[in-house]
Amino acid sequence: MFGPHLMLDCYGCDENKLKDLEFVLKFLNDLPDLIGMHKISEPQAINYLGSPNSFDKGGISAFVIIAESHISLHCFPYNKYMSVDIFSCKNFGIEKAIEFTVKSFNVKKFEKRLLYRGLEFPKEISKTMKIVNRQREKIKLV
Repeated sequence: MFGPHLMLDCYGCDENKLKDLEFVLKFLNDLPDLIGMHKISEPQAINYLGSPNSFDKGGISAFVIIAESHISLHCFPYNKYMSVDIFSCKNFGIEKAIEFTVKSFNVKKFEKRLLYRGLEFPKEISKTMKIVNRQREKIKLV
């Protein structure tokens, strides 16, 4: 497989923390090291003001690129809701990530989804060679 993708839907979060740009950036700066990841960019964030014609009353969307893939979050302070995605090409401290998120944002309730992406993604060279050779055989037959 390519790797795990943890998705958290967080409810009842601390509204003030969800609005605090510096707090969100610090969270994204600290999380990678805590779960065994390696940042390759500084955390980035956009404070969106929202739309008067939408449920979306604004909030912060932020991400950090890691060598293993990315971590992103979307904060909706007026709903006390946040979504978090951690996608990686290697295993990481899933329970540590959940615990750190829950404590950091004072999450009252969360839903967790964990997918394993790229189930046929070949990480081993020997497996990759088998796939390449099969494709070359198909090309010869055409």
